[in-house]
Amino acid sequence: MEIEELAVVVKWWHMEERWKTKTVEEIGAMMDESGVKKSLVPAVQMKSFMNQTMINEYDFRHVASMINKLPGKLYGLYGINPYHRMKGVKELEIAVKQFGFVGAHLHTYGFGLPLNHRDYYPYYAKCEELGVPVVMQVGHSAESMPNECGRPVLVDDISLYFRELKIVCSHTGWPWVEELVSIAWKHANVYIGTAAHAPRYWDPSLIAFLSTRGKGKVMWGSDYPVLLSKECMDQIDSIKLKEDTKSLLLYDVAAKVFKL
Repeated sequence: MEIEELAVVVKWWHMEERWKTKTVEEIGAMMDESGVKKSLVPAVQMKSFMNQTMINEYDFRHVASMINKLPGKLYGLYGINPYHRMKGVKELEIAVKQFGFVGAHLHTYGFGLPLNHRDYYPYYAKCEELGVPVVMQVGHSAESMPNECGRPVLVDDISLYFRELKIVCSHTGWPWVEELVSIAWKHANVYIGTAAHAPRYWDPSLIAFLSTRGKGKVMWGSDYPVLLSKECMDQIDSIKLKEDTKSLLLYDVAAKVFKL
């Protein structure tokens, strides 16, 4: 079944070819070709805001069966669905303790809930207790979903409450990049992820931050199939970062945060 909200974005961004299903083995080969050592695979929970049905509702056990085919290369993220309430919180613990997942993942927009909504706090608390990070899309949503749910300033409330919870704010926070930079600079437990935003389009304030006072606070990601890793590597090379800064961006920060 074609989901209108996703189909529009796929067509608009000319992703038809790379949106096609790949086997785990094919993904592994693509990683090797691009020089990518490790990848995170979220059990995505995405709801349609337009018709109020689930678009993606992947069982974490299915993701576990995938990552087990490439041990040491693929790692799972448990998908947060606020409707699952404490059942979901218990599943998160199972995913981490029994299946080796390294964090949680949140795409809040279709649920129509801000990132600091009370329904997410049990999940945040469990992540802090387990010592695993939560990855959340922060910034606008390309789909027909309310952008305001992902404003970077909302992460300030979460960080003030959960002082030990590592938070990875993915998608650069665009168009509120400077707002997210200020939150990442303020809180030691907040990191910025670049997934889904091609390096050639990165905001100058983000590049300045990751190169100076924000060294060690920004990590690269592709959000495949939105971006191809090889193209990202070429674009990052063109930015002319110092080697230590580049190493932190491409691997070292993520390896530390996710304990890879």
